[in-house]
Amino acid sequence: MRRGQEGRVLDQAGCTIMHVDMDAFFVSVELRERPELKGRQVIVGFPEGRSVVLSASYEARALGVRSALPMATAMRMAPSAVVIEPRHGIYHEVSTQVMALFNSITDKVEPLSVDEAFLDISGALRRLGEPLHIGAMVRRQVESQLGITASVGIAASKFVAKIASTRCKPNGMLLIEKDRTVEYLHTLPVQALWGVGAKTLEALQRLGIFTVADVAATPVAVLKKTLGAGGVALHNLAWGIDPRPVAPVRVEKSIGAEETFAVDTFDDDVLTKELLRLSHRVAGRLREAGLAGRTLALKIKYADFSAVSRSKAMPAGIDSAGQIYAGATELLRALGTRPQSVRLVGVRVESLEPASSAPLQLALDPREDNGRSAEMVGDAIAAKFGAAGIVPARLLKTVRTNLDQNSRETF
Repeated sequence: MRRGQEGRVLDQAGCTIMHVDMDAFFVSVELRERPELKGRQVIVGFPEGRSVVLSASYEARALGVRSALPMATAMRMAPSAVVIEPRHGIYHEVSTQVMALFNSITDKVEPLSVDEAFLDISGALRRLGEPLHIGAMVRRQVESQLGITASVGIAASKFVAKIASTRCKPNGMLLIEKDRTVEYLHTLPVQALWGVGAKTLEALQRLGIFTVADVAATPVAVLKKTLGAGGVALHNLAWGIDPRPVAPVRVEKSIGAEETFAVDTFDDDVLTKELLRLSHRVAGRLREAGLAGRTLALKIKYADFSAVSRSKAMPAGIDSAGQIYAGATELLRALGTRPQSVRLVGVRVESLEPASSAPLQLALDPREDNGRSAEMVGDAIAAKFGAAGIVPARLLKTVRTNLDQNSRETF
């Protein structure tokens, strides 16, 4: 028997959607090895250049530090914070363990990022007990097995479960009863609704809409006129309407990587070296996912933040760094003389399909496939010993630049 904050017995019927979110994931993983930093302001990110905050402890968040905030700004806000450079290999490893734990609970798991997922536990109730019991079990196992903490939201829909996990952070659990969903939602500010960013918030406030209850009370026609189709979706959410099921299989539409340089550059050698590094990163992710792509895209962002992108169809599915790099440099050359220095470069492979069924480009000269074969050997070595020391020879003397990414990067 579980009771709510007001001492009333909670009705758990119909609350079979769970949202589990790790607390300050990157920071929590780092503190496992540096427990002396617990309770202090800690930031994960590169300390120099244009890098951004990837994760911040709740002590740092209390000062306004948040993910994706420029590191320079974060350090002004929390000058005494300890800065730890990210180790994505470790985060990926722990993320894999987190998802394996979720899959031991139910086969209906929908990952949202490396550190959060939706779980449909309807099929686990008879085996494991009531929703709150399962939520408590998940939290215990995350802490005992992985040494980090998680917050769990439980509700009758994905949207409300996500709200619940957000409202009980850090290291908490909240169940929102199905029959009291609307009542609960109408106590929240309008920013709690999915899709309400800065511009939408400004548009709603001009209409005198400040709470979820205000949205619910506004005619759909008014919301639609102001926000388009998004107004209808917003109205539905304000009434707790979210019929989307947990989708265990999420098909990747594209896989890519990008880098922001510490200093803007005109140098072709710098650009092509970075394209080579990104090509290897993307190719590794493609092969790990068992995917190949039929379209290659290049992205360039200039010093004034204007961006251009170019893409090309490939004659067959690609999953090797050599193929990606050759296509990316061809697209770069096709841009011609660049009007400004380059701030960011990115590579993306699209039109993905399973590598096992993708048509492959056959080569008359077997030596043309040597690069892909070497990459696959590198995959096997990295899987056994770690990827830190495996880089193309051309990149051995490359000075590391700062990653322009946030904490929700997909590995």
